[in-house]
Amino acid sequence: MSWASRFRELEDDCRRAPSAHNTQPWLPQYTSDSIDIHWDPARALPDSDPTRRDLFLSLGAFVETSLIVAASAGLPVRAEIAVDHATLRAARLLPAPEVYDTPFTVESVRQRRCARGGYAPGTLDPQTLAGLGADLRQVPTRELAGPLAEADRWMFGTPAVVDELRAWMRLSPKHPRYHLDGLTDRAMALSRVEATGLAAMIGPRAYRLTRRLGGPALLAAASKGLLRYDGSVLILVGSAVTPEAVIAHGRELVRVWLALSERGLHVHPLSQLLDCAATSARLAARLDLAPDESPLAVFRTGRPLDTPVRSARIPAA
Repeated sequence: MSWASRFRELEDDCRRAPSAHNTQPWLPQYTSDSIDIHWDPARALPDSDPTRRDLFLSLGAFVETSLIVAASAGLPVRAEIAVDHATLRAARLLPAPEVYDTPFTVESVRQRRCARGGYAPGTLDPQTLAGLGADLRQVPTRELAGPLAEADRWMFGTPAVVDELRAWMRLSPKHPRYHLDGLTDRAMALSRVEATGLAAMIGPRAYRLTRRLGGPALLAAASKGLLRYDGSVLILVGSAVTPEAVIAHGRELVRVWLALSERGLHVHPLSQLLDCAATSARLAARLDLAPDESPLAVFRTGRPLDTPVRSARIPAA
């Protein structure tokens, strides 16, 4: 059996990598001596992610997760990152002289969760933050409660963004892709009443009316309390000059999330703070970034009050 065939048997665990809206944009293509990681343009988010920051972060997360899973199986694999826009290829996995050096295992990958519900009070201590191995800036949760509400108003008030959100929400177990991809009601920690109300407000027929009647402000107000506690929001800072740089930061981001998970901490991505131009600019100014630095990912972290669910994944073909 070739190394690529052996790797293919591990692909379901590699697919546990995180992605924006749980779109899972990666497309591994196998040859006898390499695995090309392409992306599916139908699983990109051109309106909410026009710079493709989240797309390339997600592809980086898939590459890093693949190397961790392969290393856990004793399979020596390395990655070459080279974005080819013509063929939609982000990276290539190749045989390596030795197993990838990582502190994480396939169990680390399986245990990682996003938790979008309530968190226990408590901020991340400086020692833990310093040990995560990335350029992370910590901001108190309460400080971002107002900006998050503003970003949510932008998100729910922008028709094209709502169209994308609607396409990837799975607000009822009856949805045909509920167990495959997207954001389920349970993954978003919504009650049945909340999920039904959200579906009604952003439904394709009702949205034009609810938007005019203040629906975006109402939905944003519902999330404002999400950060009204004493906790930590972390911002990953880095260079976004090239897609390859963003992919590298995606690899870094998944390592941070795995390290937090092994400490019993979970994360909740708050990407809308970066997708909204106004809140993104103010956040960058708040961090006093250098000209070549950008905020690349924003997420709160802590100990959730309830056990988060395992998000859906498309099985390997």
